[in-house]
Amino acid sequence: MKQIIAMGGGGFSMEPDNLLLDQYIINQSKASEPKVCFLPTASGDAENYIERFYKAFNSLSCEPSHLSLFKPSTRDLEGFLLEKDIIYVGGGNTKNMLALWREWGIDSILRQAWKSGIILAGLSAGSICWFEEGTTDSYGDGLETIKGLGLIEGSHSPHYDGEENRRPLYHSYIESGELKDGFAADDGAALHFIEGELSKAVSSRPHASAYRVEKKDGVIQEYKIPTNYLANPK
Repeated sequence: MKQIIAMGGGGFSMEPDNLLLDQYIINQSKASEPKVCFLPTASGDAENYIERFYKAFNSLSCEPSHLSLFKPSTRDLEGFLLEKDIIYVGGGNTKNMLALWREWGIDSILRQAWKSGIILAGLSAGSICWFEEGTTDSYGDGLETIKGLGLIEGSHSPHYDGEENRRPLYHSYIESGELKDGFAADDGAALHFIEGELSKAVSSRPHASAYRVEKKDGVIQEYKIPTNYLANPK
């Protein structure tokens, strides 16, 4: 089963004391203690970011590891990644991350991983990358469009409520045709795709939401997707 969990923001990166989204990702694996590999490429493999990953995931029922492209621990990147149950991509500069992935062949390996049933997840740059295209601040000031890996059809905007210009610019790019219709997610919200189709939306914050944004008859339509707050009792 092919699964992708795309977070608009949140997880240990933004909510170190609220690991509801990270626990949700782990819960989707059939393994009792899934092997979780962190890809911090977008941050330039920042050591502090890697340390925060281990601090968070060592507290969860999993076997954490990471892959640095600046200090690779193995030459067999394919073998290293394809033995994992979950691959978790961190935030940072989406453009630089994708360029490095293509240079090292990580883009092709991630596609193999997805097809083989390894869960792909991430936030910000680590959520944009799974879609055909999205919005990014990788170029410096302002938001621009960027092409992703195309595992999910359409476009994506993370941090939808976290930065005031995210929503209007996403709308304008779709309205102008520079971006396809797509999905947006607030900080603390995640879109869970199964076999390339949206299965559900979940959140670690009571008011965080996910959205479908489309252009119909020349007009932008935004629909709030029902979002399950993970702290609510079952």
